[in-house]
This record gives sequence, C-alpha cells and structure tokens, in this order.
Amino acid sequence: MSAATGHALPVAGGRETAREVWRLSRGHRLRLAIVGALGIVSTGVNVIPPVIIGFLVDRVRAGTADLGTVLTVTAVMALSAVLGAAGTAVTIVLATRVYHTILAGLREQLVGRAMTLPQHLVERAGTGDLISRTSDDVTAVADAAPAVIPALTVTAFTIVVSLGGLAALEWPYAAAFAVVLPVYVLVMRWYLRIGPRVYGAERAAMSARAQQILESQRGYATVLGLGLTEQRHQTVMTASWGVAVWTLRARAVQVMLSLRLNFGECLSLVTVLVVGFVLIEADASTVGAATAAMLLVLRLLGPINELVFVVDDLQSALASLSRMIGVATIPEETDEPAATADAGIAVRLHDIGFRYADGPRVFDNLTLDIPTGQRLAVVGASGAGKTTLAAVIAGIHLPDAGTVAQPGRTTLITQETHVFAGTLRDNLTLAAPGATDDDIHAALDATGAAGLLDLLPDGLDTTIGTGGQPLTDAQAQQLALARLLLADPELAILDEATAEAGSTHAGLLDRAAEVALQGRTGLVIAHRLSQAATCDRIVVMEHGRIIESGTHDELVAAGGVYGGLWSAWEAGRSMNNK
Repeated sequence: MSAATGHALPVAGGRETAREVWRLSRGHRLRLAIVGALGIVSTGVNVIPPVIIGFLVDRVRAGTADLGTVLTVTAVMALSAVLGAAGTAVTIVLATRVYHTILAGLREQLVGRAMTLPQHLVERAGTGDLISRTSDDVTAVADAAPAVIPALTVTAFTIVVSLGGLAALEWPYAAAFAVVLPVYVLVMRWYLRIGPRVYGAERAAMSARAQQILESQRGYATVLGLGLTEQRHQTVMTASWGVAVWTLRARAVQVMLSLRLNFGECLSLVTVLVVGFVLIEADASTVGAATAAMLLVLRLLGPINELVFVVDDLQSALASLSRMIGVATIPEETDEPAATADAGIAVRLHDIGFRYADGPRVFDNLTLDIPTGQRLAVVGASGAGKTTLAAVIAGIHLPDAGTVAQPGRTTLITQETHVFAGTLRDNLTLAAPGATDDDIHAALDATGAAGLLDLLPDGLDTTIGTGGQPLTDAQAQQLALARLLLADPELAILDEATAEAGSTHAGLLDRAAEVALQGRTGLVIAHRLSQAATCDRIVVMEHGRIIESGTHDELVAAGGVYGGLWSAWEAGRSMNNK
C-alpha cells in the first residue's frame, strides 16, 4: 500500500486491490462461474449468423440455393439472435447482481473503517480526502457498472469464441487476424502506461477540491468576519481548475486512444481481405468462407474496441476502487503497551514532543500530571498550545516523543459542537446507546437543558439538525454536555466547550460544565477565567511550555502572568457591570 502524496490517506496497489476484490467475492464465486459458462454459450450462439451467411453465399454461387435454403437460413439466424440476446441479457443481469453485491460489501467495509479511523490520520490527510473517497469514488465505481459489466462478461467471451470460430473456419484467417493483434496489445500498453496516472491525478485533484470547499463551508463565519471571501473564492477556483486540467488531459487520452483503435480496425480488415483474396485465387477457400471470415472479424472489431474503451472507464473506476480499498484496508493500529501512571494519577505526560507536519515544535519535553478526580484548567494566550495539549491527551494527535497515559474512557468536547440530523434522543444517545429516557431527562436537568423539551413539538422524538428543528449555539452546547454526562467518561476534556454561546448564556453553560465534570477527572481549556477559578488547579501555558501552576488563590497572590490576567478580567467585568 502506498500513500498518494504527503499525508493523504493510502491508495491500494494493484495486487492489493485484486486480492481484496477476490476476498470480497467469497460466497459469490459459484455464481461467477455460472456467469462465465452462460456468457460463453450465449456468445457461441451469436457466432452462428456469420457462418450461416457464408454457407448461403456458397450455395448461391453454386446455384443450389432455393426458397427452402433461404427460409432455413433466415430461421436459424432469427433463432440464434433470440437465444443469443436472451443469454446475453441473463448474463448481464447475473453479473450485475454479483457486482453490486460485492460493491455493497466493500462500501460497508469502507464506511465502517472510515468511522473508526484514528482521528490523527484523518486530521493529517484532511477530511476532504475521506469525504471524496466515500462519495465521489463510490459513485465512480457504481456508475462504471453499466459500461464495464457488459464488456467484461460479454465482449471478452465474444472475442474468444469468434477467434475460435475463425480458426475452425479457415486457420489462415485466424492467423491473419492474430498478426494484427499485437497492434492492439501495443495500444493497450500505451494506454495502461498513461491512463492510470492521469486518472489517479484527476481523482487526487477532486479530493483537493473537496477539501477546499469543505474548509470554506466550515469556516463560513470566519471567512465573512475577516473579509476572506475573495481569497477563499480564488482558492476554490484554483482547486477547481486543477480538476478541469486533469479532466481535459483524461479526455485527450481518450481521443488519442480512438485514433489508434481506428488504425487497428483498418489494418485488421485489410489483412483479412488480402488473405481471403489470396486463398480464393489459390482455390484454398471459398467466397462464402471469406464472407464469413469478414463478418466474424467485423463482429470482433466492435467488442475489441468496446473492451478497450471500457478499459478507459475501468481505469477511472479502478483508480477510485484503489482509493476506496486503500481506506477500507487500513490496518487497525496495534496498541503499544500503554504508558501507565502511578496510582492516583489519571493523566501523565512525560517528556512530550510534538510538531504539526514539518512545522516548528509545539511541545518539547513537556511533562504534566493530573491526579485522579482533579479538575485542571489550562489558560494562556492564543497560540500557547492549549488546544494541541487537549488533542494530545485525547489521542487525536500522537506525540513525536515521550509518553502519554490517560484513562481508557476519555471524552473530548470542543467549541465546534455538531448536531446530527435525527431526533433529539438519537443525538443524546450517540455515546450511550443503552441510555433510557429517564437517564436522558436526568442529563438534561443536570445541564439546565430540561426547558429545551418544552420548546420542541415532539419532545425527545423531535427531529433536529439539518432539515429539522434548529438549535441555538447555547442549546447545542448544552446538548454536548448532556452527551458527556450520558457517556460517563473517566476523563472529560472541555476545549472551550462553552465559548460559542456568548455572554448571555455564559453563566448557565459554566454551571452546566461544572456539573458535567463532577465526580470525574477534568481538563478545561478555559475561555473565561471564571471557569478556571472554579477548578482545583490551574496551569498557564506560553509557547508550548507550562510557566505557572497552582490554585487560583496561589496564582493570584503570586502576581505573575495569571495574576495579571485575572486583574484584567476583573477590571473588564467591572466595566461591563457599570
């Protein structure tokens, strides 16, 4: 398995893709064998018309054809056409069912693995890459079915059976056509050298575009607030032009492929005609045999061209299939022996080093202990490393050096609270599927959100989120805190989880957060110093280092950085109260 570029999610190689498709076909192989047998029989029936026409030509030239001969030939051709069409239709239907059954299995595996991917992998690759693979690539593979299935299940059989028919008719005709086959082989080699690279780049460009669109949508408020509309527009346009460029290159490859195929067709017809002329002149063949050979070659050219053009669709689908399998087969990370903290210590960070990609170090030899049951607040200026610290402790980011020990049941809530499309009950029981309605009501009461039920027409059964009842920022954050209570983790991390509600609901959400942290170890990335003041201990961060640590009273009395922040906070509150 090889990664595409940078930190992109992996793309499966050819062998791995074939191996995974073969594994997924388990349980369907008997039906695949039946499809193959039926395809050979139905294409064999379709070879009858060219042969019977050659027979009729010879009878006409010999003067032995009569009305009975014509009627017999017509009846045989009509019967073979009906049987061949019926066999082909059944073959395609059976093949389509097997194809979509296997694809459904892969799609379920892909989604299941995508939902359990370590967050640090998704964060590094970009969610746009994952979304593209679970949407655009799945669609590309599914849409390839109408073109790919008939080709692979019918045209391949037609080529084999028709070549056999040529050999049985007059072996020189088969030899003449075989001489031309290397032209098609060279065309395929050229295409397979160019096509996969172009289609792979096209899919990668689509992922990059999806990432830029997603970031613009997620950061819509920031884009408007900072006046970045034109900048984001240009970024998305640049990514879209990248897709357009690679799409045009893919179409150019198709045009060049068509030109080469047309040359192969002309060469095939000329070769068989010349051989037929030579054989007839030498009395080694008949006009009827030459006619049958030409009809068989014409019958071959269509499937060969179709198969080559299907390879065009197949390459695009295989590029998407390899990207899907690349995610679906990401191995489960083997958990290394977890670092253990001493008794009474819930979280232990020892000599942690961390950086984003190739950027500067955020942490260097950072050490921190959080005793079991203690609520620790982290404060500091923007860029001090607070959110990164929370992500490292939560396991979203893996440290470059050092060890992290944390409880097995850890929950992180950020200020970006998402409300899923579904009922209120569904949203609340995401992390606690066994929670009863009584448990839900208790959690809502504890977080001060019980009044929310009175505002919703169907109570817990009200649809919220996209297409449903909208929630305010404060209500969404109350929902997140209620989820935390229902999940009942050993360690709760609140990364500015009450920051989006504004000052109007600040007190309500601070109280809800305090209730949610009762009885468990808590880490609070404090947006307001009033939150930090209620915690058991406070650490102050600056440039990825802990520069102060102590209780609220100790730090205020020390008159250091925290003391200055608290004085400014108090002065600000006094001004607001006037």
